Amino acid sequence: MGDLRDPRLMYLKGALFLLCGALGATLLLFEAPTLKVAALLALTVWCFARAYYFAFYVVQHWIDPGFRFAGLFDFAAYLIKRKR
Repeated sequence: MGDLRDPRLMYLKGALFLLCGALGATLLLFEAPTLKVAALLALTVWCFARAYYFAFYVVQHWIDPGFRFAGLFDFAAYLIKRKR
């Protein structure tokens, strides 16, 4: 499959990710509607967002500016190769 190049489809993809995340969070909170679950869900989402930022922004701009990642699997392969 080729790269996604149409900006409209990119916006659609982003909107679908947002919709799926909001739906998942809503269903989880309906399943266990407690403040503890809401706080843990918020913490989990924030931590994964920061990890994604680290993998695709911090590494590319400050740690190894010459390397570009296409996805999380490429980032994992980069880490494995780098340790050798």
